[in-house]
Amino acid sequence: MNYEMNYEIFEILDKCIILVFAEEDKLANTKYKVPEDEDIVGPFSFDGHFPGIPNPSDRQIQKTFNNIKITILCGFVTILVLRGTIGVNLSSSDADAVNQSLIEETNRILAEIRSDSDPDDNDTPFSPNDTAAFSLGPKISDWDQQRHQWLQQNPEYPNFVRGKARILLLTGSPPKPCDNPIGDHYLLKSIKNKIDYCRLHRIEIVYNLAHLDKELAGYWAKLPMIRRLMFSHPEVEWIWWMDSDAFFTDMVFELPLSKYDDYNLVLHGYPDLLFEQKSWIAVNTGSFLFRNCQWSLDLLDDWAPMGPKGPVREEAGKVLTANLKGRPAFEADDQSALIYLLLSKKEKWMDKVFLENSYYLHGYWAGLVDRYEEMVEKYHPGLGDERWPFVTHFVGCKPCGSYGDYPVERCLSSMERAFNFADNQVLKLYGFRHRGLLSPKIKRIRNETVTPLEYVDQFDIRRHSTVSSESKSQ
Repeated sequence: MNYEMNYEIFEILDKCIILVFAEEDKLANTKYKVPEDEDIVGPFSFDGHFPGIPNPSDRQIQKTFNNIKITILCGFVTILVLRGTIGVNLSSSDADAVNQSLIEETNRILAEIRSDSDPDDNDTPFSPNDTAAFSLGPKISDWDQQRHQWLQQNPEYPNFVRGKARILLLTGSPPKPCDNPIGDHYLLKSIKNKIDYCRLHRIEIVYNLAHLDKELAGYWAKLPMIRRLMFSHPEVEWIWWMDSDAFFTDMVFELPLSKYDDYNLVLHGYPDLLFEQKSWIAVNTGSFLFRNCQWSLDLLDDWAPMGPKGPVREEAGKVLTANLKGRPAFEADDQSALIYLLLSKKEKWMDKVFLENSYYLHGYWAGLVDRYEEMVEKYHPGLGDERWPFVTHFVGCKPCGSYGDYPVERCLSSMERAFNFADNQVLKLYGFRHRGLLSPKIKRIRNETVTPLEYVDQFDIRRHSTVSSESKSQ
C-alpha cells in the first residue's frame, strides 16, 4: 500500500473520531416530541412512560449503540492501516471465507441432486406383478427389412464407409454425481480417453447420463440405451458398449471386423469357462460389440426380463448364483444373466456369438497396470494382447461409488497409470509425454522444427493403425 493510500485512510480514521463526538453532541441536544398525528390513549404506556418520549435510560442505550457502530467502523479502518504498514494480509482470510461459502453451497446442491426424492415424479409405483410381461418396448419382428429400406432411401448415411463398417461407441455413467468426488475426475479422464481413441479411428461416440427405463438402472441401463440407438441410428452397423471404468490402452489397435462378418455379438470370453465350468466370469460385458439387426433385438428381448429392479431382480439373482460357478449371492446383473441365457439356450443364440480372446477386448487391470513400463521396453502399440493390452478394465474398483472390492488408493493410482500410458501415445505426435505414469505433468520429448510435417508421417497413430490392420488381415 503506498503513502497516498495510507494518508487517505488516516484521513478517514480522523473523520471517524469526529463522528463519535458529533454523535454525542447530537444525542445531547435532541428534543423529543409526540408526533401530531399520534393519539395518546392514556397518560402512561405499558412501561410507565409517555409514548414517543424515550426515558433517560433509552437515550443512554441508543447513545452507546451508535458509539459501538462507529467504533467498529473505526476499528476496521485501523486494521486497513495496519495492513498497509506491517503487511497483515486480510485478503486470504476473506478468500477463505468466500471459498468456504462456495463449498457449503456446492455441497448443498450436490445433496439435493443425490436425493432420491423428486416432487415431480408422479409415475405409478412399481408392482412386482408388472414384471411378468416386462419388455424393452413394442415387439418388432421386421427390423432388418425396415433398416434395409431406410438405408436405400438415405444413401448419404451408409452403414459402410470406405469399406469399413460404421461403429458407434456407447458409454455412460450414473445421472447423479459420484459418491466419492474424485470419481467424477476419473470419469472425465475416462471419457477423454475414449474420445481420443474414437477421434483417431473415425468412430462415433455417445455418452449417456440418463436412465431411459427406471426399472433397468445400474448394470442394466445399457440395454434400453442400445435398443434406442439401434432405432435412432440405422446407419450404424455395430454398437460398441464400453463401461466407464474401462480405458483404451492401445491407441493404435483396430478391431478386426472382418473376423465377425458371420456374427452379431462379440464378447471377450473363453468357451471352456463358459460350457465346461459354467463360470460366472466366462464372458465379460464391460466391452462388447452388438450388430444392428433383428437378431440383436430378439436377444435384448430375451435378456432384459431378469433386469427390473426389486423382487424380480433379487429372485433372478438367486437363480444365477445357484447355476453359475463362483457367483456370489447378489441381485441379478446383466453379465450373469447373459451367461445363463447362452447356457440355457445355446442352440438359439451361440451360432451368432463370437467369443474373442486373441486380444484384450476386455483386459483385467490387476495383472496389467504394473507392467506398462516393461511393455514399452519390449513391445509396441498395435498388438492389443497381453503384450500391449487393447483395453484395461478396472473391474471391482467402482471409483464413482462409496465402496469397491479393492482399496481406493490402489484403484485410483492404477487408473492414473492406465490413462497416462494411453495419453503418452496421443501426446507423442505433439512432441510431449508425461513425466511419469503417475504424474499429470508433461515434458517435451523433441524440439520443434521448420518442417513439422515429417513428424506427422512418423508419429501419426492414424497411419500406424492402418498399417497394423492391413498386416493383420493378410
